[in-house]
Amino acid sequence: MALLVHLKTIRDLRGKGDRIAKVTFRGLSLYTHVLENCEDEARFDETFRWPIASRVDENEMLEVQVFNYSKVFTNRVIGTFKMVLQKVAEEGQLEVTDTLIDDNNTAIRASVTIYIKYTTVDGTVGVWSDGEFLDIPGDPEGTFQFETDSLLSGHSQGSGVSQGRSIHGIPTFRKAGKGVFSAMKLGKTKSSKDDHKKDEPAILDMEDLNRKAMRLGGVGALDPDCISLASVTAVTTNVSNKRSKPDIKMEPSSGRPVDYQISITVVEARQLVGLNMDPVVCVEIGDDKKYTSMKESTNCPYYNEYFVFDFHVPPDVMFDKILKLSVIHSKNLLRSGTLVGTFKLDVGTVYSQPEHQFYHKWATLSDPDDITAGCKGYIKCDIAVVGKGDNIKTPHKANETDEDDIEGNLLLPEGVPLERQWARFYVKIYRAEGLPKMNTSIMANVKKAFIGENRDLVDPYVQVLFAGQRGKTSVQKSSYEPIWNEQVVFTEMFPPLCKRMKVQIRDSDKVNDVAIGTHFIDLRKIANDGDKGFLPTMGPAWVNMYGSTRQYTLMDEHQDLNEGLGEGVSFRARLLISVAVEILDTTSTEIVSSTEVQVEPVSNISESVTGKIEEFFLFGSFLEATMIDRKIGDKPISFEVTIGNYGNQIDGVSKPSAAKKKKKEGGGGGGGESDEEESELIQQNSSEDEADDNGDLVSVSSSPPMKPVITDRNYFHLPYFEKKPCIYIKSWWQDQRRRLYNSNIMDKIADKLEEGLNDVQEIIKTETAYPERRLRGVLEELSTGCNRFVTLANKDQNQAGRTKLDKERLKSCMREMESMGQQAKLIRSQVKRNTVRDKLKMVQNFLHRLRFLADEPQHSIPDVFIWMMSSNKRIAYARIPSKDILYSIVDEETGKDCGKVKAVFLRLPGKKGFGPAGWTVQAKMEMYLWLGLNKQRKDFLSGLPNGFEENKAPRTGSCLQSLPPISLVYNMKQVFQLRAHMYQARSLFAADSSGLSDPFARVFFSTHSQVTEVLSETLCPTWDQLLVFDDVELFGEAGELRDDPPIIVVEVYDQDTVGKAEFIGRTFAKPITKMCDEHYGPPRFPPQLEYYQIYRGNSTAGDLLAAFELLQIGQGGRAELPAINGPTDSDRGPILPVPMGIRPVLSRYRIEVLFWGLRDLKRVNLAQVDRPRVDIECAGRGVQSALIVNFKKNPNFSTLVKWFEVDLPENELLHPPLNIRVVDCRAFGRYTLVGSHAVTSLRRFIYSPPDKTQNNWASAARLMNGYMVLTNGGSQSRPSSLYSRTLPRTLSHPTGDVIVNMDANPSVRKMDTVVKLDASSDAVIKVDVNEEEKEEKKKKKKKKKGEVEEDDETDERMLDWWSKYFASIETLMEILRAQEAALAEAEEREEQEIAAEGADIKPDDLPVKGSKGKEKSRDKSRNKDKKKSHHAGEGTEKRPSKPKVNELLVYNKELEAEYDNFEDWLHTFNLYRGKAGDDDEAALDDDRIVGRFKGSMCMYKLPLSEEITREAGFDPNMGMFQSIPHNDPINVLVRVFVVRATDLHPADVNGKADPYVVIKLGKSELKDKENYISKQLNPVFGKAFDMEATFPMESMLTVSVYDWDLVGTDDLIGETKIDLENRYYSKHRATCGIANNYSVHGYNMWRDPMKPSQILAKLCKEGKLDGPHYGPGGRVKVANRIFMGATEIEDETGLKKQTDEHLALTVLKHWEEIPRVGCKLIPEHVETRPLFHPEKPGIEQGRIEMWVDMFPMDMPAPGPAIDISPRKPKNFELRVIIWNTDDVVLEDDAFMTGEKMSDIYVKGWLKGQQEDKQDTDVHYHSLTGEGNFNWRFVFPFDYLMAEEKIVISKKESMFSWDETEYKIPARLTLQVWDADHFSADDFLGAIELDLNRFPRGAKTAKQCSIGMVQNEAELPCISIFKQKRVKGWWPFVARDENDEMELTGKVEAELHLMSAEEAEKSPVGLGRNEPDPLEKPK
Repeated sequence: MALLVHLKTIRDLRGKGDRIAKVTFRGLSLYTHVLENCEDEARFDETFRWPIASRVDENEMLEVQVFNYSKVFTNRVIGTFKMVLQKVAEEGQLEVTDTLIDDNNTAIRASVTIYIKYTTVDGTVGVWSDGEFLDIPGDPEGTFQFETDSLLSGHSQGSGVSQGRSIHGIPTFRKAGKGVFSAMKLGKTKSSKDDHKKDEPAILDMEDLNRKAMRLGGVGALDPDCISLASVTAVTTNVSNKRSKPDIKMEPSSGRPVDYQISITVVEARQLVGLNMDPVVCVEIGDDKKYTSMKESTNCPYYNEYFVFDFHVPPDVMFDKILKLSVIHSKNLLRSGTLVGTFKLDVGTVYSQPEHQFYHKWATLSDPDDITAGCKGYIKCDIAVVGKGDNIKTPHKANETDEDDIEGNLLLPEGVPLERQWARFYVKIYRAEGLPKMNTSIMANVKKAFIGENRDLVDPYVQVLFAGQRGKTSVQKSSYEPIWNEQVVFTEMFPPLCKRMKVQIRDSDKVNDVAIGTHFIDLRKIANDGDKGFLPTMGPAWVNMYGSTRQYTLMDEHQDLNEGLGEGVSFRARLLISVAVEILDTTSTEIVSSTEVQVEPVSNISESVTGKIEEFFLFGSFLEATMIDRKIGDKPISFEVTIGNYGNQIDGVSKPSAAKKKKKEGGGGGGGESDEEESELIQQNSSEDEADDNGDLVSVSSSPPMKPVITDRNYFHLPYFEKKPCIYIKSWWQDQRRRLYNSNIMDKIADKLEEGLNDVQEIIKTETAYPERRLRGVLEELSTGCNRFVTLANKDQNQAGRTKLDKERLKSCMREMESMGQQAKLIRSQVKRNTVRDKLKMVQNFLHRLRFLADEPQHSIPDVFIWMMSSNKRIAYARIPSKDILYSIVDEETGKDCGKVKAVFLRLPGKKGFGPAGWTVQAKMEMYLWLGLNKQRKDFLSGLPNGFEENKAPRTGSCLQSLPPISLVYNMKQVFQLRAHMYQARSLFAADSSGLSDPFARVFFSTHSQVTEVLSETLCPTWDQLLVFDDVELFGEAGELRDDPPIIVVEVYDQDTVGKAEFIGRTFAKPITKMCDEHYGPPRFPPQLEYYQIYRGNSTAGDLLAAFELLQIGQGGRAELPAINGPTDSDRGPILPVPMGIRPVLSRYRIEVLFWGLRDLKRVNLAQVDRPRVDIECAGRGVQSALIVNFKKNPNFSTLVKWFEVDLPENELLHPPLNIRVVDCRAFGRYTLVGSHAVTSLRRFIYSPPDKTQNNWASAARLMNGYMVLTNGGSQSRPSSLYSRTLPRTLSHPTGDVIVNMDANPSVRKMDTVVKLDASSDAVIKVDVNEEEKEEKKKKKKKKKGEVEEDDETDERMLDWWSKYFASIETLMEILRAQEAALAEAEEREEQEIAAEGADIKPDDLPVKGSKGKEKSRDKSRNKDKKKSHHAGEGTEKRPSKPKVNELLVYNKELEAEYDNFEDWLHTFNLYRGKAGDDDEAALDDDRIVGRFKGSMCMYKLPLSEEITREAGFDPNMGMFQSIPHNDPINVLVRVFVVRATDLHPADVNGKADPYVVIKLGKSELKDKENYISKQLNPVFGKAFDMEATFPMESMLTVSVYDWDLVGTDDLIGETKIDLENRYYSKHRATCGIANNYSVHGYNMWRDPMKPSQILAKLCKEGKLDGPHYGPGGRVKVANRIFMGATEIEDETGLKKQTDEHLALTVLKHWEEIPRVGCKLIPEHVETRPLFHPEKPGIEQGRIEMWVDMFPMDMPAPGPAIDISPRKPKNFELRVIIWNTDDVVLEDDAFMTGEKMSDIYVKGWLKGQQEDKQDTDVHYHSLTGEGNFNWRFVFPFDYLMAEEKIVISKKESMFSWDETEYKIPARLTLQVWDADHFSADDFLGAIELDLNRFPRGAKTAKQCSIGMVQNEAELPCISIFKQKRVKGWWPFVARDENDEMELTGKVEAELHLMSAEEAEKSPVGLGRNEPDPLEKPK
């Protein structure tokens, strides 16, 4: 025996020098020779041999040390490498490359490569038999080498981040033979989605890293944080790893209907192609259609109409629906109109947008009948799709800018090119096979009688749906194996905005035309849009279809499954198809221009195209079948396994008709007889024992029937004790394993990544050690995984049947994986403590990418189904993807469950599986499955637990091949005792109507089960019970059972007095195992309690805290087991508590409870709650509140603070929940439960004493959640607002006062600067921007723009509250835009860094590309801003008056969201009663709320330091709740301001609503019904409502919007509720917002009855602060802060007075900087609150902008409410004089001479007032296109200056009750026409001028060109509202045949705008009439 070590090389050494290495094993060190002058690499290439007498133990170490050699001094160690020889002992040989570690156990850059070989005498290890490997090209040693992940990635303790190279505690293995890394620790089964919390052990103690960890250089060398929590056992135990993880989620998620609401606003259309049209827009989703109103004679109609569609369908159905916008020209009641163009996309595309919406985007219209025509116009629209619980952020609606940049805002998802081309999509349908019967056998006999031959019972055809169009192939009569050879051709824009193509095989039948099976082709998976991407392509490939079971019934209950809804439960058929796309050249002449679907024949394809047919072998063994539902427990049960139709005995075989009856020749050899062979392929050999000709084996696909045995009341099990039945099936499929292999490799990388990410999240959540280290490890694993993929996937490129998609997909996957690997490396180097969360997000994206890539679009082998059969009926099933059990000789490619024991749960098929019925397990199987090529079959038993003998079927005749066993007999049996320590559960699902449950847990292990006791009425039971299972027999080898015990299933139930216990949820666990020869002691024993997540269906239903140990019973029997020591509770009878070492260590805590009051208690059993009391309970101790004597009179408690002491675990994560219960005390001492609330985590209420050493408020005492403790009042909650301020660096000064300097007139500041200071620094901050400089710049800028500068000074009297509001909204928009730009820039920077790193460039010297990219993005936003600024009502140039307007804050959410629900010291707990609903029952938690408890807690460890209690004014009765206000009733004046509502849900048939506001507070209700606003979905209310209220009785304010109806009752549109009490008492002072400036008159008058100085004085007094001290020179000192500001104020008369108010206001605005008590005070604001409707919970019905002021009645009364009534439009008159025209195109031929001429006249109107058209007279016979008119048009209109809109009121139709108000942009349209006597007049051209910004007219006709219209954006623009009078020449344009703009004439016109008053003074006549007539042209 010998150990050989070949030391190859050491790389990345630093410096230059002589090197020597020492290799040590078993204390014997051998040295290499000295390498002289070697630089960064030392190639030793020496082999050392240790002859050894005893076997190498897997715990022994090998050590390699490298030294800098010195002749004189001692050699200096460069680094050391140690490794455990475990792997070598098992495998015999190994190649390793790994990092060296220096003396401090820190990894260094250098890495060592060694190769180890170990030979034993008996050859048991390290000798390879030849047959083990197939030939691997280019691998002479036959030792297929590859690396697995570094098992423990992460550094040793104290190590920093090493540069460049990975840091591993353990080597990367290179090895021959099977893969290494597939071990897992099951204890925590993680969910497949990231969003579920994983229940990993919170803290990794050393016991997990048991003895093996000690080997890695003692404890110190291994840092527990770097180890994957889930794969601890990977190295630390000698894992046999024969079990794979079970999936804990039971329920199929798709297929269940959900609520969706799709809202679409059609704003306007532009550039519609056609002359003088009357367009209507039709919005169509699926089969629902809605139309806008018609706009007359315009090519750019403005609609602004809002449509809402509600759906209740499964997500898949919703996202496949096509949303179609079409413009129809002149549609009316009689004619359907002509289609101008359409635009299509599917709902899924919208849903996948950020925020699930497109906002203000332009949809390009195209004509489906003429694809050569190009763009037919644009529709501007908003589309949003909302599912339950999505909230949509709508951009602020106040100032719609007319975003004219159509190209920049097309309605297309990110990454789709702006110019989409037409393309043909070819779907070729070749043939299908294996179809099921679709008719009854009786019918067959009838047919046979008539026709005389037996026909197949199905008439199939294929239907393809794509982009709203449907194509069908021909019907193949009576064929189970139809051959179509047809292609369906769709013509659609490319890339299409429809994600999926639906391919269905249907059965053609006059009566019952149904789907046989459905397959969806996801176009994203068969194409790649990258620059090296490819067009969609697929196949020719077989796709498998799954659906309902195959036996035919007329009314199939699972028919939905065949339509593609839900998970198919049986194989239905497979279809051979291919997809191709060809981009069309629309200019070519022979193209078919229609988009109708075509169906054409195609030629047949040969067999071999889809791959070589191979014989596959599937083996399965049933090791255990337990938990069989008792309903089926009385009859014998068997299990059937099928793959495709092979193995299916009842309904699989559809024997093809007589022509094909021949038996197939040879095993699977391909010959010419493809037809027959093919037909045979899908059938199985039925399992009668008939030998095939060549003595081949016969399939055995089902287990023998067996009668179940009772486990307990609910479940049975099958007695598979030592004898385990097996099945095996041979089947023939095209060999496309490579596809599955690649997807397996990616899946495994993704699983590993997901596990790692869950660990990182867990570490962050539990705040245990270093998450960044674990994340680095995860990224390291990811990058090695990716590189590994690239080497593996590249292998057999040339195999048969590779389609274009295979090649392209491989290329793109390799590119993706390579770049992902590089990015992972890069990100890994950037992971720091503070960036963990951001990087985590990026890595989550990697996970999504990986999962997306791993999903293989071209199927090959169908999935495997396992059915439980009882009396030949199918009861329950499990579906196992074939790729998961597919074998490969390369470990990474093997399926994750191949050759492993997997726990499989069977469930009911189809809809039966939804809801509670589907959560109960029908059966739990322990199954072993192996699928592979028949020729690789010899390993198929290798993964089974050892210790069995095969039992084969007796065979007749000579048999060459060894047969698979039909059962396995285990002769090795171990006996164990299982101890389940069930400590407690929390946050369980409420299963009773009381809102609580009576839970008990049932523990299943193998065939045993036990239950805990039932604890009544709790959601957080502490069972504290030890369940002991004696004499559990497990079969197999002891060692394997130790590492890989079976799983334990724990189910939690709710005990009901009558009927069956109700299922609450289930979880899995793995026990820690002790064999009889092991010591019971640390580190593994006693086991630690761990949290296990409980699942109910797909949703979580609580957590279980428990520990499980499995102890082997040896020869000595149970006496040898460790004793169960623990307090035996005599009162609990036989129940054993959890023993001492396992139960948590407790300490003494005191919990103080603040009882404030109860609110809104609902009736209990029809009786009102009158005398409620609150009981608080935690860990068996508790306290009761005082009784509320009369709930109606005063719902507050008389005693505010009580406390109790309790023993709680020291580990915060194990803290039990605190239960709040409200009971009503009735007569005769009866109590009834009103409702309850469980506070699951007390962490936020833990008090930590203040750190007295620091003088800094930031570390003052506070609760854990960042709230200041109430001793000091004030809250620390910093609103996370969009106004989060930018923080400049503070200047450091000597300690002392801090000066905050404010400008005298702190006018508007964009992006306010706020300074965060700490008390020890002393800084002077000037918080302002010099506005004057800005102004100057602006003026200069404006001059350049060629605009006429006008008076800057806006008259103060002109300004009103709305000026303030609009100015503020502008600021809001600017801030939002700036944030977006900043985000975009940051992202871009990040991308560049990644790119740069890829190319090894430092980010600092980024190439020009980077800067260019940035410029581009900036440019884009700049352009947008530029455009906005010179047409929007919001540009800086546009409003010189802007800086003078005082602003308020517009929050685009509710105030509560901004200020943490105002729970700074008073918390609100919802009380629940009633059963919790599951998703489908639509019983949301809101319906279970029966009231609210207001109060708070504070908990702290005893004893508490005395400093606190010694503070001045400490009231011992109040405990920690010092200085809180009293809770006596208080009278308040509430003033509600409702500004406006946006996006209301339409309530009337016409798609509009007539909204009005209703305000309720307590008993009082104000209805504003008479002031309803007609037909408006965005009404401006502008109203203030005053109400008086008494807190606490009336504290919930409801603001609702109702829809007025002439007849019938008014409908509620939506409502919002505001808790005024929390606002009133909040430290943020939410009673009346603090204005930005203090003024005593005008629009910005101070609203609060208290002046700033009074407010400040009050705050200082309450906070026990020193101050305020007003000093000379505009200074004020508060605490140790000095603020500066103005001291003068002007009154109405203009006199200036001295005042301190400005100073006080400055302090208030910066109150959050005050030490200890500071918090942000609420500014003057408007909040935007979503409206909800109780019947559509969770879906927004619109939003309302409003604010609330509150004034206590015992203070001086406030002044009258400010006036916010909507602005009235101003009346104007626009006079347009048409002087002349020139160059008008000539249309007619003169009668006599045939010359070209025109009879010209001009038409004009203001947009929206088409009925008020005015025409000039006709200028006849113009030969040059010149016309003289001197004609005046007069257009009176109403105009809103602030919104730049014309206001029109008119009745919609003759039936309308009242007028509807429209707001539309002010646009003047002028058209030139040619008058004809006998036919309709011809339209020649038009121009539309936006009166707010239109190009200045040219001075002469010559200078007037088409450029004035086309380049409008570049030209200087003017506004008629400023210029008042303008004259010049403008061009007329029209579109020619090619859709190009052409100049068709010029007009000289004069525009004159007057206000109505001016117009009255100087009236004029129309045309050339009096007064002020124009002269007639000569």
